Amino acid sequence: MADTQSRDPAQNESNVVSEPTIYRADYRPSAFLIERTQLDFQLFADKTIVRSVLSVVRNIDKTAEKSEALVLHGSELQLQSIAIDGVQLQKDAYKLSPTSLVIPNVPASFDLETVVEIKPAENLSLEGLYQSDGMFCTQCEAEGFRRITYYLDRPDVMSVFTTRIEAEKTQFPVLLSNGNKVNSGEAEGGRHWVQWEDPFKKPCYLFALVAGDLAVLEDRYTTMSGREVKLEIFAVEKDLDKCHHAMDSLKRSMRWDEQVYGREYDLDLYMIVAVSFFNMGAMENKGLNIFNTSCVLAHPKTQ
Repeated sequence: MADTQSRDPAQNESNVVSEPTIYRADYRPSAFLIERTQLDFQLFADKTIVRSVLSVVRNIDKTAEKSEALVLHGSELQLQSIAIDGVQLQKDAYKLSPTSLVIPNVPASFDLETVVEIKPAENLSLEGLYQSDGMFCTQCEAEGFRRITYYLDRPDVMSVFTTRIEAEKTQFPVLLSNGNKVNSGEAEGGRHWVQWEDPFKKPCYLFALVAGDLAVLEDRYTTMSGREVKLEIFAVEKDLDKCHHAMDSLKRSMRWDEQVYGREYDLDLYMIVAVSFFNMGAMENKGLNIFNTSCVLAHPKTQ
């Protein structure tokens, strides 16, 4: 964990309050772990409603932080409801701050359900879930997931993720997230939904979501054990003819991982999204890599 100091630029020099320096030697495992994360996104033009159900357990590691309170990270979230094991919490049962949700005296294991409202179209930080050029996209490294829902937003907390995304079908025909596509259907009001599941644990900074109107280039890859993996590269229609080099590179890299490390890809689907507005060069989200078009598009006629 890197040493960090931060300053609020809105503060005057005379009343600046510095954050304490954090040293790697002070690291302790989290007091709580999240075994399973279930997310439901309702995407609208002016807002997104995120419902999360977290299966939380106390960390029995003797070196873990000692805390009777569950402290979750959160930023720019409007809390709509909160419940433990299906029982709604009253306002005096938890504490909210601009950066956290604190629930004292929680059980050793429980399901925490929260519903929050976020505004991706107004998210100019381009961290968490944001909206640009008519599409939804995420960037959660290093601490962007806390802008999506209340969570233990730290890389040593690993969880199995299930994600359901619902949006207006005409404007957002493509709804993507990590893992394997396990279900889909139509909803009222011209909307549709897709459900994704990644059966392997990952940290929340590798979570990804993309929703928009994209074309797709498809291919297949056969792993060293003979399992067939579907490959998909998404881009706007005009850029699709520039994705063939990326597809070839993907297959070569998967083969290289097998030959050099003996590591076989563990999902049934590998997706890449190439969009011009992505705020970084690329992000290695599990099973759903997101690239800026400047880093992935190529054509044989390009010199």
